[in-house]
Amino acid sequence: MSFVEIETASQPECWRRAAELAETQSAALPATGERIAVVGCGTSFYMAQAYAALREGSGQGESDAFAASEFPFGRGYDRVVALTRSGTTTEVLELLERLRGVTRTVAITADPNTPVMTAADDVVVLEFADEQSVVQTRFATTAFTLLRAHLGLHTEEAVRDAETALAEPLPEGLVECTQFSFLGRGWTAGLANEAALKMKEASLSWTESYPAMEYRHGPISIATTGTATWMFGTAPEGLAEQVLATGARWVDSDLDPLADLVRVQRLAIARAVARGLDPDSPRHLTRSVVLTDA
Repeated sequence: MSFVEIETASQPECWRRAAELAETQSAALPATGERIAVVGCGTSFYMAQAYAALREGSGQGESDAFAASEFPFGRGYDRVVALTRSGTTTEVLELLERLRGVTRTVAITADPNTPVMTAADDVVVLEFADEQSVVQTRFATTAFTLLRAHLGLHTEEAVRDAETALAEPLPEGLVECTQFSFLGRGWTAGLANEAALKMKEASLSWTESYPAMEYRHGPISIATTGTATWMFGTAPEGLAEQVLATGARWVDSDLDPLADLVRVQRLAIARAVARGLDPDSPRHLTRSVVLTDA
């Protein structure tokens, strides 16, 4: 088995541990009512989008999400949350340095032996969710579970749904599809973005992602026989029927949306294997983007 297969399969137990950890790390995480920004790069940016939307949508405080390189320094925040598996990403470390003494920061990372440990005011370490694969799976979903549990919105049902997502066969014919569109609404739009990235990284698939209501405004034109449209959460009325009328596959689920992301991770691995690719080592990618001076 590849590292990413092993790491994907370990997610239910990681989520349980993260939910327990949230109870002891509450002081480091955003308090209800704080105005916050959540930052990250790649997968961590998309999980930041999901968390920010979930937090604000549940009435717990204004929450923005940015790629670390695009942070708006002219805005004021009570706290900035940085998601960084490696703890070494250049853009994240530079951002935390600029915010030192100006805005309180907390980093959520997997490696306690990296520069982020001293770069942020507070650090939550999910060492049990660290990964050997370049492709992120369990760290991303475990960090999100930590944050969702802190919001009081995590349930054991989500963990059981993840177990179901790992145990049940993938929908027949998906591995052979030539294009994938991932859709979400509210906080699941971030999950759709992450799903599209996961398929690109691991299996070099042609993927796109959109807010579900935007799909009718142009993107549905590429839906046809041999493509798939995957919905995270509840679909807008009539959208499934419109997609099916194009000849494309429609994929949705009654599982918790985070557990549904686990199904996409499995699909990405399956497509990589089918195409003779190494899902642990995507081309042109490294575990962390560390920039050096010319």
